[in-house]
Amino acid sequence: MVKIYSKALDSSILVGRLIGKIQGHQKGPTMVFFGGIHGNEMAGVFALKQVFEKINPTHVTGTIYGISGNLKALKNNQRYIDQDLNRVWIKENLNQLYNKTSLNNEEVEQQELYKILDDILKQHDGPFYFIDLHTTSSKTLPFITINDALINRKFSQLFPVPIVLGIEEYLDGPLLSYINQLGYVSLGFESGQHDDLNSITNNVSFIFLSLVYAKVLEKKNVENYDVHYNTLMIESKQNQEIFEVVYLHRLLNGGNFKMKPNFKSFQNVKKGEQLATANNQSINSPYTAKIFMPLYQTKGYEGFFIIKKIHPFFLRLSEIIRNKKMDTLITLLPGITWMDKQKGILRVNLKVAKYLAKQIFHLFGYRNKQKNTTHMLLFNRERTSKKEMYKNLTWYKKRTL
Repeated sequence: MVKIYSKALDSSILVGRLIGKIQGHQKGPTMVFFGGIHGNEMAGVFALKQVFEKINPTHVTGTIYGISGNLKALKNNQRYIDQDLNRVWIKENLNQLYNKTSLNNEEVEQQELYKILDDILKQHDGPFYFIDLHTTSSKTLPFITINDALINRKFSQLFPVPIVLGIEEYLDGPLLSYINQLGYVSLGFESGQHDDLNSITNNVSFIFLSLVYAKVLEKKNVENYDVHYNTLMIESKQNQEIFEVVYLHRLLNGGNFKMKPNFKSFQNVKKGEQLATANNQSINSPYTAKIFMPLYQTKGYEGFFIIKKIHPFFLRLSEIIRNKKMDTLITLLPGITWMDKQKGILRVNLKVAKYLAKQIFHLFGYRNKQKNTTHMLLFNRERTSKKEMYKNLTWYKKRTL
């Protein structure tokens, strides 16, 4: 157990790895919530603590887990101690984890989390839902981030908040990307600024809505259900649009990076507008679009993202293409061949295919990528999604926007 402090609430609580677990009166979905994967993001942990105290177990169908992420970092109110726990969930890291004779702080945390995750998947039949609760260093509307598989997109569209796709192309090793590769619904919820009281309130509302949408709780058994829904709708300023990450300003060894003050996520910026400085050089926006998650803390490798709205027509078109499994047609384009058709992995010759628009790959469901100097690998989320687990659920049958 560790003692953690919330500046927003001006209070402390004791938490262990398991914040709570409720086994329902009958079998059903399994919902797993993570809080505090980053140790300076307390809101999710405090929100989960509040929710577990309010739920009547006799109303639960299935199982609910609340899991603390980086306990040592939470105790120290630091994003991480030795390395970012939300950037290490790569297959190679996991393969080496149990062979190491000496582990750093985050590797110890990861080993424990990996064991819990493995046990949950072995003990339950699903359907599974994994939700990672976060906050940001800047002011923001509450929003969802997802890897762009249809199971994620459809479930996320139930919530009255904006959705951001494609961030996995720019980040290596997030926990949710690993879970999504296993084929399950997984989404991140960013509830607000780290020390804002509304961040805890937004998390509480999001958790309750998630439980209702997954049929773990019935709406009638959630006190003030409409208040929870309206809280998120008001906090997000009724923004339910879907955006895509188009740019990341990545930090290399710090570089004395400093954002200009008062930027907040979803704020409009113009091409050429100064957003930050590094080593006495101006850093300007490469697009007229919206800034996303500007960095106002000392730890972190992502200075800011730029996002653009996706037109509903292209969302619908991509759903049709994926449902009809038309992704095989993309291999007819020059320089593109299958590396592993069953797993949906394409090998792209960069010399031949460099003129192909990125959006073409996105339509067909290819997002995550790995590059060397001559080739790129693209991974299709739909081919690894366990759609059979969700296909008969009401939310999955709905058409995307």
